[in-house]
Amino acid sequence: MAVPKRKQSNARTGARRSHDFKKPVQTVACPDCNKMIPPHVVCPNCGHYMRREVVKQED
Repeated sequence: MAVPKRKQSNARTGARRSHDFKKPVQTVACPDCNKMIPPHVVCPNCGHYMRREVVKQED
């Protein structure tokens, strides 16, 4: 059975985990209403996606 010969150091463990942190959610401004939304998502405020009205909004 494969077993580690030595204990892994704290520096090596930290180096491995250096990319495990949470990244902030990226947002872009909607070109029609200028509200911040995630990219590649229909705007929940105005219903546009790539400058086209995809969802009809009731006034």
